[in-house]
Amino acid sequence: MSQTVLLKRGLLLEYLTLGWNVVGVILVVLAAYAARSVALAGFGLDSPIEIFASVVVVWQLKGINLNRERLALRLIGIAFIALVIYIVAQLLVTFLTGAHPATSVGGIIWIAATFIAMLLLAFGKRVTGKKLQNEVLLTEGRVTLVDAYLAGAVLLGLLLNALFGWWWADPLASLVIIYYGIREAMHALQESRSMKEAEEGSKA
Repeated sequence: MSQTVLLKRGLLLEYLTLGWNVVGVILVVLAAYAARSVALAGFGLDSPIEIFASVVVVWQLKGINLNRERLALRLIGIAFIALVIYIVAQLLVTFLTGAHPATSVGGIIWIAATFIAMLLLAFGKRVTGKKLQNEVLLTEGRVTLVDAYLAGAVLLGLLLNALFGWWWADPLASLVIIYYGIREAMHALQESRSMKEAEEGSKA
């Protein structure tokens, strides 16, 4: 498969991610308002981070020969840090307020669909990124995977709250995502530093 075809596939995956998350921001915020759900509201606020990461990858793929990879990796690393900060903030707010949201059937359906969609998109980005040997697409694919894990955690929390009234299940489930997000942020920033050192070494 030619690099041109792979680039088009990579861009298509990012456009699908962008479209899904733009729609998701609206739907999730409306569902969160109706159910007064901190978890849903928090997930809605996560979508702009994924949108930002996708925009960075589109920018890099459209200028793949313009030495944008190092800066793109740094920006994605920052996006991961923002994601971790958001999850920690959500965790603290949920526990401190002891928020007991109402059941949101629409929210549960959308989050379940998002979980599946993000897993499929993350898989597509990993396969395409490996064939392109594009670290930026691979790294952003991990952002999408974290988004899927986050959707899974929120979905589990919503279901446990709806079935058993366990309002604290959602913030506890997010702890694993905090660990994963920190690890991937460090990976992206380290890759960016390694590229910078290689560039400086080649100029010496």
